[in-house]
Amino acid sequence: MRTAALRRSGAALAALTSLALALTACGGTTKKDVKDDNASAASAGKADPNAATKKGLTVGFLPKQVNNPYFTTSDKGGEKALTELGSRYKEVGPSSATDTAGQVSYVNTLTQQQVNAIAVSAQDPGALCTALKQAMSNGIKVVSYDSDTDPGCRNAFVSQASAEDLGRTEVQLLAEQIGYEGEIAVLSAAQTATNQNTWIGYMKDELKDPKYKNIRLVKIAYGNDDAQQSFQQTQGLLQEHPNLKGIISPTTVGIKAAAQYLSGSKYKGKVRLTGLGTPDDMRKYVKNGTVDAFELWDPAKLGDLAARTAVALVSGQITGKEGETFKAGDTTYTIGKDGVINLGKPTVFDAKNIDQFNF
Repeated sequence: MRTAALRRSGAALAALTSLALALTACGGTTKKDVKDDNASAASAGKADPNAATKKGLTVGFLPKQVNNPYFTTSDKGGEKALTELGSRYKEVGPSSATDTAGQVSYVNTLTQQQVNAIAVSAQDPGALCTALKQAMSNGIKVVSYDSDTDPGCRNAFVSQASAEDLGRTEVQLLAEQIGYEGEIAVLSAAQTATNQNTWIGYMKDELKDPKYKNIRLVKIAYGNDDAQQSFQQTQGLLQEHPNLKGIISPTTVGIKAAAQYLSGSKYKGKVRLTGLGTPDDMRKYVKNGTVDAFELWDPAKLGDLAARTAVALVSGQITGKEGETFKAGDTTYTIGKDGVINLGKPTVFDAKNIDQFNF
């Protein structure tokens, strides 16, 4: 009887979600909507840092896109952590990085399956909220990682690094490479990707510094975390802006595709490229002179921390409130404003150190 009731609830929720998405497409949000979703959904209960770590839990990982090398690495980190903690890992997700409706459907499925926690990298900050709030109302803890939802739609967000650090350092890297002069562009993922847009916001702010007065951001292009689209967008940027001096691509799929295009073109060594990439993807482009330096965090560690945060939430060791601390592996983390947990500083990879890393 309970299973049937849950199925009926899921069907009703799916209908409501579709209606909510339709309304979002043709209307605006109210101030109350914004206020409600910008408040972290920390539990009203009090955290007990000394509470025993629960075992036998099921944590569902919902990346933006399955079979994406970046998320494969991060989610394997989550799986390894959960195995170590005596709990079960489960991964579901869409094959397209822009299938927001698909992500909503998978949240509903995980809710119906009564997992203990969901770790999600959101394609859109608001589109998953109805479904995630329903999950939380059923006692499921929600952790966003990599790309955040609105704060009110999850208990905590595991951030790759400080968003400000990432946005500003990518500008700093490229500026050094082009001698602080010339036209630059950004090759992003999807237009709605929370993390991308936050980083780009800090890039724009960094560029306001007088030391960048001779650098001009001429275009933000979107490759939708698709290799072919990102390759074509790179080609289009250079056709549209023949004087382009550099490209920042804050997406692992985008930077690899851009490097592939540049390495086989007349622009190799002339147009500089930086952004966020994995050493394994970018190694040959660093060694053949297409790329000087780029940065990233260790995605496996990001998945590991997302998993450990989920288990800590279910165990009652944290609630997601600012100022709470918890131990994940050998590191103690402090929860910041709006339930944000920062993994750490990004690592810069270049010809000197890239062979020290394999991921």
